[in-house]
Amino acid sequence: MTTAQTAPPPSMRLRELVFGAACAAAVRAAARLGVADALDDSPLAVEDLAAAVKTEPKTLRRLLRALSCYGLFAEQPDGTFAHTDMSRLLREDDPNSLRAIALWCTEPWTWDAWPMLDEAVRTGRNVVEDLYGKEFFQYLNEDAPESADVFNRAMTTSSVQSARDVAQFLDLSGSTSVADIGGGQGHVVASLLEKYPALHGTLLDLPRVVDNVDPRLRAGGALADRTRLVPGDCREAVPVRADVYIIKNILEWDDDSTTRVLRNVIAAGGPGARVVVIENLVDDSPSMRFSTAMDLLLLLNVGGAKHTTESLTGRLTEAGLVIDDVRPVNPYLHAFDCTIPA
Repeated sequence: MTTAQTAPPPSMRLRELVFGAACAAAVRAAARLGVADALDDSPLAVEDLAAAVKTEPKTLRRLLRALSCYGLFAEQPDGTFAHTDMSRLLREDDPNSLRAIALWCTEPWTWDAWPMLDEAVRTGRNVVEDLYGKEFFQYLNEDAPESADVFNRAMTTSSVQSARDVAQFLDLSGSTSVADIGGGQGHVVASLLEKYPALHGTLLDLPRVVDNVDPRLRAGGALADRTRLVPGDCREAVPVRADVYIIKNILEWDDDSTTRVLRNVIAAGGPGARVVVIENLVDDSPSMRFSTAMDLLLLLNVGGAKHTTESLTGRLTEAGLVIDDVRPVNPYLHAFDCTIPA
């Protein structure tokens, strides 16, 4: 029976780290094969699992043995395999599913980009434009539509899950209006409108994003009568007046873009408006391994960066905001609660 290992010596830990790509590839393979979906509450023999996912039993056992070393699936004394809390997150039907995220972080372009990390560190710029001759999202939409679809599904999954946490975290009981700037499909706005029946919400994002907004916010949707959809680029202008502005996970661009967004929000809100900035941090976080890895991936694909507490505090105060409070929303997000001064 194979079990998850703990505290190996430094020499073995380093050996494990340099084989990190094997672990990521194994997770991707299990997600693409649908192994977690085929395995229910009772342990299954590899032969039965292999028949369900249409693989060779011997090679599937090798894959599951490798994954069980990390606590992803568990090999039983009789040689069958069972779910763990982690492997259930690869199921499509799990309410906290991370299947789309697992696929997104291991898409084909990532295997082209990671070997060039030293070049990105040396130059401070992304490597995607050198690899593919075009900006990252242009490359996705024009040359890698399957990866673009995986990205959209991953971002939707992440937004839905974090929106629940944000809505539970934020107290908007004294506000009448909220605007989510660069808010994607509007899951945060929808969650807040459901929590506060008298609240009105606005979603601002690019036209192609707003066109695919959460059904609850569309015409005829349950929250449509309290929702305003505004297509636009927040780096150009924020034509929205609200009591509270939410800026979640979009201040990861270059410094100029970040500054323009913040100044546009300040100009729109005016003195006294509340601005809540929500970001992953690469310090003061229980999810440091995840956040720092995402920080490096941002460097590779768009030349962006995750923030430290200090760097985000600096950006916010330089833009003219007064920071009233900083608190964790969940294990991987922090909220900077700010006010636009008079």
